[in-house]
Amino acid sequence: MMPALTLGVEEEYLLVDPTTRDLVQEPSPDFMAVCKEKLGERVTPEFLKCQVEIGTPVCADISDARHHLTALRSVIINTAEKHGMQVMAASTHPFAEWGRQKHTAAPRYDVLDKDMGGAIRRMLICGMHVHAGIEDEDLRIDLMNQARYFLPHLLALSTSSPFWGGHDMNMRCARLGVFDSMPRTGIPDRYESWSEYVRVIDRLISAGVMEDATKLWWDMRPSARFPTVEMRITDVCTRLEDALCIAALYQSLLRMLSRMRQKNLRWRIYPRIMLEENRWRAQRYGCSGSMIDLGRGACMPFSSLIEEILEMVHEDAAALGCVHEVNHARTILKRGTSACRQHDAFAEAKTGGADDREAFVAVVDMLVRETAADLPENK
Repeated sequence: MMPALTLGVEEEYLLVDPTTRDLVQEPSPDFMAVCKEKLGERVTPEFLKCQVEIGTPVCADISDARHHLTALRSVIINTAEKHGMQVMAASTHPFAEWGRQKHTAAPRYDVLDKDMGGAIRRMLICGMHVHAGIEDEDLRIDLMNQARYFLPHLLALSTSSPFWGGHDMNMRCARLGVFDSMPRTGIPDRYESWSEYVRVIDRLISAGVMEDATKLWWDMRPSARFPTVEMRITDVCTRLEDALCIAALYQSLLRMLSRMRQKNLRWRIYPRIMLEENRWRAQRYGCSGSMIDLGRGACMPFSSLIEEILEMVHEDAAALGCVHEVNHARTILKRGTSACRQHDAFAEAKTGGADDREAFVAVVDMLVRETAADLPENK
């Protein structure tokens, strides 16, 4: 039987001071209280006070996910505005300094700060996670093993972190360079079964290096809390439509792999070093460069690889009712990801005579606008 492939989407946002365009170091306590009143468990604080995280409930399909993500973004944006702040969906802020941020006072975050030191304090980054419901435990591992191949492709479509601490990193995704200073990150190893995975995790827990499987920060992992496989590699998307595209494409890829499995077929499992090379190329070049087609053993334009993927998953996208969202990948390629548009906004401001700080402010303004651009009230 096909797995349910229900969806859950989590997004992390940054809170911006509309005067300075820097991050808000001390948001009003009333902001989170009002958000909690309106959204309940769908909104949570993050390690840093300038961040806020939302998560949808279990969604039957992409249409359901669209409904919830739209509502959640709208509430966060509107509530922030009423408390003198703006919201930015991007994985890094163009010029904010991580050393000036304050972490949220909570036992969980105090433990992280004690355990991780400067590694966690530098986490001035935001991501998007997508859960896909897979009831069978061994199937979760099997599909994770195969779907690892496509993680760099999803990352390339999502990039929104070209700047870090007032510097152009000459990358589309600077976020992972920061995140990889944490332990237990990157593309996961291959596991033969659920029992092997559990044995490895139990060994780490018994050694005392982590409390539980929530402290695995891989690019993809079996959720420790839900019967899902959670995709975690992607930057948070500035545009809502881009986020929905990536969620739908992830869901469709898992259905394609499940469909192949029913025919006793499977995607070839490649060595992790090859997958990590494509991960790096996605960080560096995003959707405008090339990646290794591991079957051909040659670098190919990313655009051609995406066309092949769209063709492969068309049947599955149709069955899941997300053809429109999946095909939006072509719009991302044509328009560029958030990282591309941030570079363009910076260059345009500089051409107009702005200094670097003024150009970064222009980037922040663009990000604030685009974070809300796909919401119904702004169309």
